[in-house]
Amino acid sequence: MENQHIRQVIRQELPGLLQRDREFREWVLTLTREQYADKRETESRFDRVLDELRRDREENTRKWEEQNRKWEDQNRKWEDQNRKWDEQNHRWEEQNRKWDENQASINAMLAEIRLLSRKHDSTLGALGARWGLHTEQSFRSALAGILVDSFGVEVINVTEYDDTGEVFGRPDQVELDVIIQNGMLILCEIKSSVSRAEMYVFDRKVTFYERRHERKATRKIVISPMVEDRAWTVAKKLGIEVYSYAEDVIL
Repeated sequence: MENQHIRQVIRQELPGLLQRDREFREWVLTLTREQYADKRETESRFDRVLDELRRDREENTRKWEEQNRKWEDQNRKWEDQNRKWDEQNHRWEEQNRKWDENQASINAMLAEIRLLSRKHDSTLGALGARWGLHTEQSFRSALAGILVDSFGVEVINVTEYDDTGEVFGRPDQVELDVIIQNGMLILCEIKSSVSRAEMYVFDRKVTFYERRHERKATRKIVISPMVEDRAWTVAKKLGIEVYSYAEDVIL
């Protein structure tokens, strides 16, 4: 009971003594200093912690700024490299464009040369057929082959017998070149030379074919490098298209 009484008295009197008696307060603080840090030490420790945090923050900030600078330098290098690549690509594209233009010009000239060469060959072939150096059939086959190669159509040589003499005035075989394109019926006459009378004969061949097959021709075409002047007038009157070369035909 005595110890308990003493503790109770201390609890009651100690706060007042600490406020009133400075020496007593210092004595109590000296006795309890080992149990806790005093204010100055606490403030000093707090300041040290703050200083460490501030130094860490400054160090981290410095590192981040340094890293950002490195990234910016790297990005700038990448942008410079990309710019160089873009310039190089532009030069390549420009070079390719010029190359394509030159190649297109060369191809156009070659195509024109080939066209002139084929027309020249057709003219020589027509002259050869007319003078008996080549057959009319070989000339016709050559020009029909040009139509096939140039337009991707099929040229069918049709030979039918005219037993009533409708075309030539007596029974005989009638020969025509037939082209079927997109449902259109195109009847052709391919000859080394065409006279006025032969233009009329071709028109009668067309009439004969239309009657026999009960189908109207969409177009009538004559292809010949040598057409008499009077034959052109007949062709216009009969609605016959005339082309000097197979390459000139419009299909």
